[in-house]
Amino acid sequence: MNRYPLWKNITVLIAVVLGLLYTLPNFFGEAPAVQVASVKSTHKVDAKLMAQVGEALKAASVVPQGIVLDLNSVRVRLVDTDTQIKAKDVIEKALNPVADDATYSVALNLVSNSPNWLSGIHALPMYLGLDLRGGVHFLLQVDMKGALTKRLDSISADLRSLMRDKNIRHGGISREGQSLAIRFREAETREKARGAMTDNQPDLLLVDAQDGADLKLVATLKPEAQKRIQEFAVKQNITTLHNRINELGVAEPVIQQQGADRIVVQLPGVQDTAKAKDILGRTATLEVRMVDDEASANAGVMEQAARGQPPAGTEYYVERGGRGLLVKKQVVLTGERLTDAQPGFDNQTHEAAVHLSLDSAGARIFKDVTRESVGKRMAILLIEKGKGEVVTAPVIRSEIGGGRVQISGRMSTMEANDVALLLRAGSLAAPMEIIEERTIGPSLGADNIAKGFNSTLWGFAAIAAFMMAYYLLFGLVSVVALSANMLLLVALLSLLQATLTLPGIAAIALALGMAIDSNVLINERVREELRNGSTPQAAITAGYERAWATILDSNVTTLIVGVALLIFGSGPVRGFAVVHCLGILTSLFSSVVLSRAVVNLIYGRRRKLDSLSIGQVWKPGLSTKGA
Repeated sequence: MNRYPLWKNITVLIAVVLGLLYTLPNFFGEAPAVQVASVKSTHKVDAKLMAQVGEALKAASVVPQGIVLDLNSVRVRLVDTDTQIKAKDVIEKALNPVADDATYSVALNLVSNSPNWLSGIHALPMYLGLDLRGGVHFLLQVDMKGALTKRLDSISADLRSLMRDKNIRHGGISREGQSLAIRFREAETREKARGAMTDNQPDLLLVDAQDGADLKLVATLKPEAQKRIQEFAVKQNITTLHNRINELGVAEPVIQQQGADRIVVQLPGVQDTAKAKDILGRTATLEVRMVDDEASANAGVMEQAARGQPPAGTEYYVERGGRGLLVKKQVVLTGERLTDAQPGFDNQTHEAAVHLSLDSAGARIFKDVTRESVGKRMAILLIEKGKGEVVTAPVIRSEIGGGRVQISGRMSTMEANDVALLLRAGSLAAPMEIIEERTIGPSLGADNIAKGFNSTLWGFAAIAAFMMAYYLLFGLVSVVALSANMLLLVALLSLLQATLTLPGIAAIALALGMAIDSNVLINERVREELRNGSTPQAAITAGYERAWATILDSNVTTLIVGVALLIFGSGPVRGFAVVHCLGILTSLFSSVVLSRAVVNLIYGRRRKLDSLSIGQVWKPGLSTKGA
């Protein structure tokens, strides 16, 4: 008798039902939508914004199909493209009354058309890649020499401060290519400088040199320091790009490192290449300025400043909470002096805080300013496209030295993370150049989907026809297992929110052939057992058990190749590898466990079983045909 225990049958049934549920959203298609995202750190995407969007649409008699709030945006689902365009204009006017100073990005987008009950269990459709949905593709080259030059310029300023603090006389510090040259008149002074620099700048490699009568100390970055700076430059640029692309309203951008110094940016659904270039090439700087507390406390002055008439030497800004603020124009410190920003907590109050690290010159400036300004407010601004916004404006409670600065006060943990990210990634760590660009239209993407779907469908139909003709009922069971494999594979890709590309569709088609191979091995093994004289029930048991070792070996070796592609590949190769590896795992389950469950359901309860419907079985000396 061939029977599964009850728990195993229930497991198979649950797997199939879950596979069906998480595959369903892919069949509902997409609806036109409007996506609203914040482009300023002082304005958050929250329930209040969602309500504001709903009220604006109601006032304009636009009826949305649904309004959804996610982590970074509000999405409004609409019935058709005409309503979508009208809704975009309505929301734009309501949220951005001054077009030149937009607070929110309002972009056309597409959202899943699946029912709310499916979204409620996080059953979402797969993302479609650039080649299936259309959009723009950029390949950016990071200027690694620029990153090192920027770091050397910063070190140069630090060394001047160090020499002044240590009272070491020198003949000037200049950058010569990728090194710094410090000139001295006496060897003793040079040795004193060497000791100070070794203690304060461990990343520098120091070499003695001579230029005529002048003695020189040539400083270059150590190889490990160069590597660290270059890696940091690429990572910071990727983080900065993520921040900037939010303004485009792209729901599933692909931003990833390629090689040591290149970044791939893919923006599905975006057709405006000029705007995408503008976003990618933006520059932002961080500035620290003092707040004019006296003028900010004067209601009459603030009222005039809000109308565009601030006092001389100040600028008017709006801080968190919507309160006005007058900030002095004089810049105390720039982002060039910021080396790191990490979220954390205040050791005394246990409130969320942001911990900043400054270089040596920045630490000295900050110490002097805070010593002279205890009790006053200091504003930290992010300047972009000539316009600034106040990230935070804390009160200076005491002199702050050592280059470690803490920003705290009425911030949530999420806000602390956001502020730290903005401060770290307000500007690019190194210049970038677009070395490749291409645009894929939505019609071409739709054509790719149709061709990919048709190729998979016809491949499946051909396999199904062959299996049922050659293996009869066992062939039908194999087709059922193959269908379940497809179901589970698509469900896994949807559950993981993977991005499906053309190579991914090719991997799905390949997974069909590999999955059916396991059933061919099982069916042939069952036939072999029947030829050797085994009873039908014994042949089923032996066929599945003895084919398992071969199936496992072949799939494991293929999985090793897939994992290698996943680790060492990039771009389309990784997309292929992800689907390939998942397809191997689902095929092992469907071809062995699920098909065995179906066979047990058909034959397992029959005590007297004379034959199996598995096609022609040849025995030595005679020929018998399965019923």
